Amino acid sequence: MSTQQNEPIDLYYWPTPNGWKISILLEELKVPYNLRLINIGAGDQFDPEFLKISPNNKMPAIVDQEGPGGAPISVFESAAIMKYLAKKFGQFYPSDERAQVKVDEWLFWQMGGFGPMLGQNHHFSKYAPEKLPYAIKRYEDETHRLYGVLNKRLAENDYVAGDYSIADMAIYGWATLWENQGMDIEEFPHVKAWLARLGARDAVKKGMEVGKEEREKLSLADNKDAQKVLFNQRAK
Repeated sequence: MSTQQNEPIDLYYWPTPNGWKISILLEELKVPYNLRLINIGAGDQFDPEFLKISPNNKMPAIVDQEGPGGAPISVFESAAIMKYLAKKFGQFYPSDERAQVKVDEWLFWQMGGFGPMLGQNHHFSKYAPEKLPYAIKRYEDETHRLYGVLNKRLAENDYVAGDYSIADMAIYGWATLWENQGMDIEEFPHVKAWLARLGARDAVKKGMEVGKEEREKLSLADNKDAQKVLFNQRAK
């Protein structure tokens, strides 16, 4: 694949931990992109045109006008997007197969556990219409366990897969919300140091700022209509 990008990549995005993965990566790659905000509280994710790109009605998604063979390609699911971009531009994903396995392990760890469990934690502790002690404890305990796994890994490595990679970018946004997840970051000193290490990167700062004002406007705690759209997943 070419490492030159003439046409901007279209990024379908909302400022959430999953969206931040791609805005951070694009900033790290210094690749031009057009921001297409998908207001998930207003139900933009159910628009028929967006569903052609992301049939699971989730953001982020991208359209690259300069895809394989020079033809446009759309990609949904954040890990698939990250691997596509990193491989295309030859950065943040190693060429050595053994090193690739390490990045994939931690990328899929985030996709299969760290993101979903932390998301359920947040849902049941903040937004569930009734407080269910069992569910709250279940997901807080699993969140705590996962932070322990990450902390142990970072005790031996500055970055989760050895060198800084898309795996770090995938995990970072979720881990910045430790306080909302009921965690005490002082229990996980290596995670705390890693958060500071990544947070000091210019591209990470820029990526986290993308759409920040829109995120601040959408207060889920006070917006019952947005909660209905997000949590019942009903098309508008």
